[in-house]
This record gives sequence, structure tokens and C-alpha cells, in this order.
Amino acid sequence: MASFVGSAGSARAVRSAGALTRDALAVLQPGFTGTTAPDWLLRRLGEGLVSVGLFGRNIEDPAQLAALTARLRRERPDLLVAIDEEGGDVTRLEVRGGSSFPGNHALGAVDDTALTRAVARELGRRLAACGVNLNWAPSADVNSNPDNPVIGVRSFGADPQLVARHTAAYVAGLQSAGVAACTKHFPGHGDTAVDSHHDLPRITADLATLQERELVPFRAAIAAGTRAVMSAHILLPALDGTHPATLSPAALHGLLRAPVAEGGLGFDGLIVTDGMEMRAIAATYGIERGSVLAIAAGADAICVGGGLADEDTVLRLRDALVRAVRDGELPEQRLADAAARVRALARRPGGPDAGEGAAPAPDIGLTAARRALRRTPGGGRPYAPLTAPAYVAAFTPLANFAVGDETPWGVAAELARLLPGTETATCTAESAAADGTAALIDGLLTAAAGRRVVAVVRDLHRHPWMADALTALLAARPDTAVVEMGVPQAPPRGALHLATHGAARVCGQAAAEALTGQGPGERD
Repeated sequence: MASFVGSAGSARAVRSAGALTRDALAVLQPGFTGTTAPDWLLRRLGEGLVSVGLFGRNIEDPAQLAALTARLRRERPDLLVAIDEEGGDVTRLEVRGGSSFPGNHALGAVDDTALTRAVARELGRRLAACGVNLNWAPSADVNSNPDNPVIGVRSFGADPQLVARHTAAYVAGLQSAGVAACTKHFPGHGDTAVDSHHDLPRITADLATLQERELVPFRAAIAAGTRAVMSAHILLPALDGTHPATLSPAALHGLLRAPVAEGGLGFDGLIVTDGMEMRAIAATYGIERGSVLAIAAGADAICVGGGLADEDTVLRLRDALVRAVRDGELPEQRLADAAARVRALARRPGGPDAGEGAAPAPDIGLTAARRALRRTPGGGRPYAPLTAPAYVAAFTPLANFAVGDETPWGVAAELARLLPGTETATCTAESAAADGTAALIDGLLTAAAGRRVVAVVRDLHRHPWMADALTALLAARPDTAVVEMGVPQAPPRGALHLATHGAARVCGQAAAEALTGQGPGERD
């Protein structure tokens, strides 16, 4: 700490330096590697760190996670343990097996806000039982651009009012279980064609469109009492032509914080940034400069640790914030206010009555997935359910960074459980390009050896190679069943078309039941 003390070494300077470094640590939400707490993390908790972010790499099972969070809280009882657990495609709690809950798009397809609230409450109950008290969810983005590469099934849908009512229900359900909601990605990531993990998206919508579309769900979330809001690394020239929303005073202070009477949203809770190591920020500003600008713009907590998860990163960001205050670039009061908001949420994450009477609802996720399933018979005749081992052709796009490539998806595992001996082949853009579409399909049909084929696709409308391969497969085998596990935009195809509205494990289970006729019934 000596480097932050004035040369005179006065008692006042020492206290000022100590308070400043504690505040700088308090606004960080870092990650770490491993399934046990490293010594450096425990040490920094004792020095003022208030938040920790968890990812799939930190989790083996609920018992291990509960032990980990208990160890962290022995060092600091008032601790925010955050996680990126949306359910559906984006899961950290069940990263290696797939989620027990369908994602937002499936819930939006059902359009039953009571169900959405119940799903969020059960998810929150499981998180709370493991010691997690802040969830970087739900996504309140309106998926207005069907070619969006990063949101898709993470959105409740393309209708702002539908997204708004389900966002509010999700917030209420999650927080009723004692877990603070962090509604994202403000001011709305739905109208992008670029993934902010890789580059800086630019949205050309005017302010009137922003008010009528993107901001509608965030107003609903704030009215529902969301405890936190996460900013997006997106550039909206109508709002700020220079800085992405995460670094924009116009977006955070002038829009999100400003009173409703002044045209703002009037939000007074915690503002959290999206991951600062995402290239939309890191490749343009660097994480140190970006973090300073974010706090100055009105953010309260810096999310970092998805990719950079070590003590050096924490110290670099702490020191950058302290230097910015010393150099007059960041007002000390702004940093103090941000730290105070983090500490306040750590003391009471879910609200005064949160977590009371959160009865388990273990089957709610599968119930929701079954209700979200949409079945379209094809070929002009009834579909004959599978009764023998099938052959699954999984047309697999490049993994969404937010989803990751660790989490399994598809129907093969669930079909193999119901029909032992079912096999699968994975087809990618690379294999289609290397082999050629005709050779790829010939190989699949040879491997299928007369068995019935199930083609599994994900966002078929976004991938021409996938559409070409499916066309060739259906021409050769018109009895193929097609399962769409992304956003269903393309016309239904195949002897049977199933739209699951997401790729969670329970979505695959619901589809496998429909394919075999072993489920409780499907909706046409």
C-alpha cells in the first residue's frame, strides 16, 4: 500500500490511501481458476474485495460449490457471489451435463408469466442453496435481429411487450429465492449482427426506436425491483457516437440513472459492466483504461474473470483506479459511491423477504421444456414414432462464446437413453467445406445403415452450409425428422419438425420424448 501514500506519510494520507484502495477493490467482480479458493483471493477479500464471479471451471457439483462459497464467506460474510446462470444454453451450474431449465426463448414461446416466475424461482433456490446470491441474468434483450450471433435463444423473443412481461416475472421469481437479479444487456443487445466478445457492435436505431423497443423490458425490470443492471459493450450513435454504452455517461448516468421525469429510467441499484476482457473493450481501450472510464461513466462494478482470472489482473485494475483518482481523472466520490452500492447489495442481495418459503419444484424445468416444444408433422401423413435405435446427424455451428463449447447439446444422449444403440455424427461448416455437401451426406447415410435419421440443427436460418446439407439429406431421406434447437425462423422441414426454442438438456429430453412417442404429449 505504500505506493499510494503521500510523501509526507501523514496519518490522514495513510487513511485516505487505505480507503481508496478498499474502494477500488470493492468495485471489482473478478473470477479465478479451480474449484477451491486460491490464497490470493482469500487475502484480497480480507483487504476489501466484496465480489467474486463464478464460471463453469469453478463448479463440479452443488456440494462442492456450497463448500467453496462457505469458505469464501468465512473470510468475508457480506460477500457477493455472482454467476452467469441464465439456464437454457448458458449454464454454469450444469456446464458439463446441460441445464435442467429451458432458456428464455422457450419460456417466451410458452408465454405464461407464472411459469417463467416459477422456473426463475426454482433456479434461484438452487443457486441460493449453493451460496450464490447474484445472478448475471436475465437477458432482457429484444431479439429484433434474427441474424444476431450472440443473443438468439437467450432472448424471450422479438416482441418488446412479451420480453418485458417475462423479464419482470423472471426478476421477481429469482429474487423471491434470495438471489439478486442482474438484468442485461443495457440498453439492449438484440439488434446486433456482431458478437461483442469479438468486436464492437454498432446499432443504428434512433432514440425513438430505442425507447419503444430496447428500453421497454428494462423499464419493466426496474419496476419489478431488479437489484442490478448489466451494461452492454455496444455503440449507439443516437445516444453516444464515441463511447460504447459501458463507458458512456450518456447511457449510464444520463439514461439509466436519470429520473423518469427527465427522460431516464430512474434506476438506483447496482450497475455492473459486461466482461471487460471482451474484445469490444479490451481491443479498443484495454481493460485498465476501460475500467476507469466505466466507473467514471456511472458503472459501479467491473466484471472481469471470464478470460483473465488471476491476482495480477485484480491488482492491475485496482491500481489503475487508484491512479485515476490520484491524477484527477476519476472523482474520488464517484469511486466511493460505486463501492458503497456494491457493499449495500452484498448486505441484502435479494430483498427483505427473499428466500422465505422457497419450496423445491424439481420438475418445473422439464415441464416448461415440454410446453415450449412445437411439433409440425410433414409429408402429408402421420409421423411414426421411433421404436428402434436411430442415427442422429448433429449439424453443429461454431459455439457462441457466452454458451461455450463445454456444454453438451442436442437429442442424441436423450434418444440413446430411450433407444439404446442410437448413434450420432457431428457435422460442421469445416467438414462440409472439406468433404463437400454431397460427400458429407453420402457418408452420413452409409453410417446410418438403414436406420431412421434425425437431423438436429441450431439456427438453421443463419448458416447456409447447414441449410444446404439439410436439403441434400431430406432429398435422399424424406423420412428424416428435423429438430431445430435454435431460433425457429426457417420454414418447418422433414417428416416431423420439432422446435425446442433452445438447446438445454431438458429441451433435448422433451424432443426425444416426442420423437419416440414416450412423452406425456406434445403440442402441435
